[in-house]
Amino acid sequence: MADTRPLIRHHRVGRSSASTNGEHPSPQCRQHPGLAWSTWELLAVLAASLLLLCIPLCYQAFHFHVAQAYARLGYPHAQHIVGQRYLQGAGVEKNEELAMHWFRQAAGQGHPHSSFNLALGALSNMTVALEEREVEKLLGVAAAHGLREAQELLENILKSRKLP
Repeated sequence: MADTRPLIRHHRVGRSSASTNGEHPSPQCRQHPGLAWSTWELLAVLAASLLLLCIPLCYQAFHFHVAQAYARLGYPHAQHIVGQRYLQGAGVEKNEELAMHWFRQAAGQGHPHSSFNLALGALSNMTVALEEREVEKLLGVAAAHGLREAQELLENILKSRKLP
């Protein structure tokens, strides 16, 4: 008598090399049933782990280069970030002249923090002298955007100019 049970195909799910026609996995998998990862999978996991470990170590330099690319495209916030990085020496060699250059680029587009930093740079002789009253204009831009330090400094400068 013929077998009347329905024919059920069992599909293997996972990392076996068995085909769908019911063949058994490769002899290597039969010999080592606990070995579920191939060499390529292990290498991929190892490479990803090394990349993840590298990110915190290289973050400063990576972030600087990305910001610099956007700064060169004319984005004022990126120009400000690059200026900050040069001023602080974060992820790049400290360079006040380049910092002031990038602050000037961003301030020219109305970036309030760059305007404030450029004014401070002029007051502390970090940059070439600005035109007369340009410091007040830069501080005015920053103060108009709510930077309290800029407001206070502008008030002090205006008070000192009124004194004989």
